Amino acid sequence: MPAKPPATPLAEQSASRVAVRSARPSAGSRRVLAAAAATLAVAAATPATLAYAAPTASVSPTAVAPGGRVALNLAGCGTKVGRATSSAFGEVRLTPGNLEAANLFGSATVYRNAGTGTHRVTFECAPGGERVTVSLSVTPGAARGGTGGSIDSMSPGQIAVGGALVAGALGAGVWILRRRAAA
Repeated sequence: MPAKPPATPLAEQSASRVAVRSARPSAGSRRVLAAAAATLAVAAATPATLAYAAPTASVSPTAVAPGGRVALNLAGCGTKVGRATSSAFGEVRLTPGNLEAANLFGSATVYRNAGTGTHRVTFECAPGGERVTVSLSVTPGAARGGTGGSIDSMSPGQIAVGGALVAGALGAGVWILRRRAAA
């Protein structure tokens, strides 16, 4: 086997510099390491921060007539039970939509004799838990039901023309069926 050529002093000197450089991080490496440590600290603290964020609540619609229904939503409690109370509808128990839900849901019917104006709706995370208050506006007028306003904008003339068209279509259908039966 041929012998290895002897190492030159220049090669030994550059190898020792490499070893020294890898043992001591440069200023750029320290900055990257510091940024990575800061990112890790923020990421580790984020779940704890989100777990203790204030709950949020909503009422939909925000304006309703007496006798109308409202949907209630409470998010960010971390509990599986909550409640909403108001002078407009009393007390309602809020429950999750499923076992994994972070939001609590419920619905309420506004009292028919509820006074018009703004009513406070207080949401509570579990008994004795955090509270959030939002506003519900009760507007004058009766709750709409039945036709849902589909007849409200039609004039008597339009209703008469529509009725005549329906009667004509029924009469034509009967005439065609009787004609086919005779043939």
